[in-house]
Amino acid sequence: MRTAPESSALEAHATKVARVAAELRGHTGTRPVSLHKRSVSHVVPKAHDQTRDDDKIDVSDLDEILEIDAERRVCVAEPGVTFLDLVGKTLAQGLVPMVVPELETITIGGAAAGCSVESTSFRVGGFHDTCLEYEVITADGDVLVCTPENENRLVFQMMHGSFGTLGVLSKLTFKLSPAKPFVRVEYEKHGSLPSFLESIGRHYRAADVGFMDGILHSPGELVLATADFTDTAPYTNRYDWMKVYHASTRQRTEDYLRTPDYFFRYDRGVTNVHPKSVLGRLLFGKVLGSTRLLRVANAMPWALPTEHPTITLDVFIPFSKVPEFMGWYERVFAFFPLWCVPYRLGHPYEWLSESFVKRTKDELFLDLAIYGMKQSGPCNYHKLMEDKLLELGGIKTLISHNYYSEEDFWKTWNRDNYAAVKARTDPRNVFRDLYTKTCRATQGREVSLDARTECSSQRGAPVP
Repeated sequence: MRTAPESSALEAHATKVARVAAELRGHTGTRPVSLHKRSVSHVVPKAHDQTRDDDKIDVSDLDEILEIDAERRVCVAEPGVTFLDLVGKTLAQGLVPMVVPELETITIGGAAAGCSVESTSFRVGGFHDTCLEYEVITADGDVLVCTPENENRLVFQMMHGSFGTLGVLSKLTFKLSPAKPFVRVEYEKHGSLPSFLESIGRHYRAADVGFMDGILHSPGELVLATADFTDTAPYTNRYDWMKVYHASTRQRTEDYLRTPDYFFRYDRGVTNVHPKSVLGRLLFGKVLGSTRLLRVANAMPWALPTEHPTITLDVFIPFSKVPEFMGWYERVFAFFPLWCVPYRLGHPYEWLSESFVKRTKDELFLDLAIYGMKQSGPCNYHKLMEDKLLELGGIKTLISHNYYSEEDFWKTWNRDNYAAVKARTDPRNVFRDLYTKTCRATQGREVSLDARTECSSQRGAPVP
């Protein structure tokens, strides 16, 4: 079955693209530009984010699914489509996106231009790895069709992780995979990191499960969740009110969920569910999903911490370096639980620096998510993490608070490739460059900040 795009839908899309392109061509001021979207931003809210005061290009109407081709297992959609809506439409045809991020209102455009992974990532990588074509509107109002093979191939590759600094994604074409109505989950309990990692490696090599992620409750209590689609279920659970998914993995040995409920099992929070108390969840848990909490935080920036913000970040560690990293992490950070997502690096990404690619020997990485760690004292744990990742060849997503110096930043990200695409898609620097936007403007500072000093007395053992 194929839901081919109607001519009216294609005409409406073309009209939207023409409007956005005209607005960009008409922007003649010196103020930076960012996008006004219908959906909430899933970048970590920050108190002094200068992008709130940017000139805005309205892309809120770019939120339609244009085509679902069940035979080719391909979907074409505008960037504002949420994964909640997308799963609902594709599942009706027995298909789902190959990667479905954990929060309902993450959009496909945000997943491609940011960084979205989930429990299929050990097989297929990130959502961007499942994309076949992008339509991109440049800052000068040109409309580019970008694929991994055509003349805009570098634009295609560099859109991932560009955070809106290389142009406006206006249409995406991406792969779908077969699905069933339910998911059965098994919970493997491990008492040590070596046992946990051995099991991940075994499942990865055997490709014997459809989904795999884990919760590190403590150094001696690690749970690996493996799952597969199933046609029937003797019962189903939902984790959108009183029940907390990550906590349930400590007690359960198996679970059954409707497929959409499995995809969004973390929507009330991954390891930092709000409200935290049973009474709070009883009274407010049904209405306090991730979207509402983010909207509140973005509406009240004055209430956000300006010094030592709570840590919410994802780090990608080469699989062979995980024992070394976790030894350091347990001494210095000493914060649990962590969410763990095995991630397959599909190819040496063009947005990674040549020096980073040369030293990377691992195909498999572990995405470790630190959500809700409170900082105290003078030590900046964000900066500590950045320094350790540079040492071990890891990657930190840029959704959070970033303290890289410009020199250190481009040790991981590819300056030459970024500059080449920037010259093509945003020569006037209308959207800011990636370093300026993610490491300075979003934090309201004009110079980089190295806040590593006086860390030796914090949390665990002295910082090495």
